[in-house]
Amino acid sequence: MTDTPSEYVDHLRENRAEKDRVFAEERGSPIPPDDRDDFDGLAYFDPDPDYRVEATLTVHDDPDPVDMETSDDRTVRYLRVVTFEFDLDGETHTLHGYRQEGADDGIFVPFRDKTTGQQTYRGGRYMELAPEGTLADGDHVTLDFNLAYTPFCAFSDAFSCPLPPEENWLETTVPAGERDPPL
Repeated sequence: MTDTPSEYVDHLRENRAEKDRVFAEERGSPIPPDDRDDFDGLAYFDPDPDYRVEATLTVHDDPDPVDMETSDDRTVRYLRVVTFEFDLDGETHTLHGYRQEGADDGIFVPFRDKTTGQQTYRGGRYMELAPEGTLADGDHVTLDFNLAYTPFCAFSDAFSCPLPPEENWLETTVPAGERDPPL
């Protein structure tokens, strides 16, 4: 991490303010047009650098397919391409990262934790990683739960969202990132 903790928090708050602006004003917003005038921004947990953790990677050279249920009762297929192992609150946890078949871009990390359905969206939250270069076993990457976000289907039934598979249900509380939508 090259930013100081206060620079990190300032940068995170600037990004959140920009996302709120986009959700309130932009055409591609998941907030239905009739609700945008009343939209006062997303709800967030306070920024906490402790929820920005280093994870060790296991790369799956022959990725297994994982069928994920969606918010509209369909199923979509992803490939489990990496496993992240990390320490959080004094315990070791794992999450899996996925890509849709045929995609070469970022890594999709849907997850649930003990805030799900209580303080955060009942369908779970997402993180995305855009690693530079090829990943290898033993590489370290940063998982920043402060960037965990609510899928668009929480705001409108017009969106279909994959639900985190049970293998990505964390048995801990992650009070970081976006909270339950304020709609």
